[in-house]
Amino acid sequence: MPAISMFYGILILMYFYDDKKHHLPHIHAEYGEYEASIAIEDGAVLSGNLPSSKLKLVQAWIEIHREDLIMNWKLAVSGEPVFKIDPLR
Repeated sequence: MPAISMFYGILILMYFYDDKKHHLPHIHAEYGEYEASIAIEDGAVLSGNLPSSKLKLVQAWIEIHREDLIMNWKLAVSGEPVFKIDPLR
């Protein structure tokens, strides 16, 4: 489960071969004891939860980096190495 970015204490991960459970391109975000799967297309929470303020940051980051996230998703579901994406600043 490669980490692709980290900002404001939020770790963003993308798992290899991870298209079975949610069937949608998504990321995993971790913040302290919180974890959530979040859709790349629209920022919807697919499972889990994050504090509201952190979720808004992740959704803004997804909006900014959607193209890179889709490219990484295609790599990850094929088992290929993914690349790092700039953090939210």
